[in-house]
Amino acid sequence: MKVEVKRKTTESEMLVSVDFSGLSPDYRSKINTPYPFLSHMLEHIAYRAGITIETDVKFTNFILSHVVYEDLGIAFGKAIRTYIMENYQNGIVGFGDGVGIIDEAYSACAISFEERSHFNFSSKAPVIEMVEGVASEDLLTFIEGVSQGGLATIHVNLEKGVNGHHIFEAIFRSIGSTLKNVLTLSEERKSLTSGVAGKIDWQIEIEK
Repeated sequence: MKVEVKRKTTESEMLVSVDFSGLSPDYRSKINTPYPFLSHMLEHIAYRAGITIETDVKFTNFILSHVVYEDLGIAFGKAIRTYIMENYQNGIVGFGDGVGIIDEAYSACAISFEERSHFNFSSKAPVIEMVEGVASEDLLTFIEGVSQGGLATIHVNLEKGVNGHHIFEAIFRSIGSTLKNVLTLSEERKSLTSGVAGKIDWQIEIEK
């Protein structure tokens, strides 16, 4: 299954397409953002999760870093949530955890898609302000966007790390590994949701 999400505002137009059928041999070439390090981080998510991510970014005026990171994250989160909702009856797990390591850096992640948006980041290591020409704050903003767009609870705990590149590579590897578990289809999970509350039904009435 392939899910395509477009997010258009007066500032920008973001396209995120996710092919959940597997990792394409040319997956790297499909990820295009104005920031090479962000593209590199998305490669790690795709590789670890076993999905193919395609991105396209257009701006009306200025390329604003916060807009790129937040809006791409929101669109990516919506794509994942859409896939989960479409596979609710097929036994998609919808929650999971995972770790990411590279050299001295170690990150743990847990995600649950149950219509609750919350992102929490904690670190036992100092996180430098800039990494490979991009702000660490913006990289975390992308994850926050995934939480918003996916209505997901995301916890990322950086346990160790010294090198800035390694720190965020470990973080994004842990997210990809977690999504691999989140997107797993299980016969015993058919018609079950991520939380014991079950499927949420809303009734909203408006009188004017």
